[in-house]
Amino acid sequence: METALSVLVGIFFAVAVYLMLSRYIIRILLGVAVLGNAVNLLIFTAGRITREVPPIIPKGQDTLDLATANPLPQALILTAIVISFSFFAFLLVLAFRSYQELGTDDTVHMRSAEPVKIIDPPLGY
Repeated sequence: METALSVLVGIFFAVAVYLMLSRYIIRILLGVAVLGNAVNLLIFTAGRITREVPPIIPKGQDTLDLATANPLPQALILTAIVISFSFFAFLLVLAFRSYQELGTDDTVHMRSAEPVKIIDPPLGY
């Protein structure tokens, strides 16, 4: 099971890098979303996938005798989901606003918004 998920993580990372190397903003945004999911799946896979008992220590014991589920990867993934969603929402609004201003989502054509001949700022005062 972990081997299949490791291969899936590799595929997610490859797809994310491929999409982020595109020149269109929408593909870049989708690449960022896939990258966030790849990182979440990587943390989940690294935290050992087990179907064991929950990590609750009964009264009168200091440790558990059985193997338990690790709650740390689950907490990290929940935090990462919230952060990646807010980051994606910010990038989506930023891309939409740049499309409204420039009329294109092609990053090559977005360079035409930069002035061609500008005077460099002074290097010293």
